[in-house]
Amino acid sequence: MKKFIVLIFFGILACANPKEKTQIVEASCGQCQFGLKNQNGCDLAIKVDGQAYFVDGAHIDDYGDSHDENTGFCNVVRKAEVSGKVEDGRFKSSSFKIVEK
Repeated sequence: MKKFIVLIFFGILACANPKEKTQIVEASCGQCQFGLKNQNGCDLAIKVDGQAYFVDGAHIDDYGDSHDENTGFCNVVRKAEVSGKVEDGRFKSSSFKIVEK
């Protein structure tokens, strides 16, 4: 009986903490490319299943000049492999890696 209660406790605990997920997403400037309007200036965002989220844990200029004509996030949408989770309407990134230019 004691083992059963412990198993139930860990099962509930596992369900209560959403796991981070690694996925390939579109990444770009939230304002310039994804039409997000809830903050000023150019900021990194991703689009998952048609929904755009600003990113915490990575900065738009960490991946080169954001206004570069050919690769800048303000001008192009790029693919990225990300890990993290959506929390309070923002993507909390634990890893962010560009997979193509």
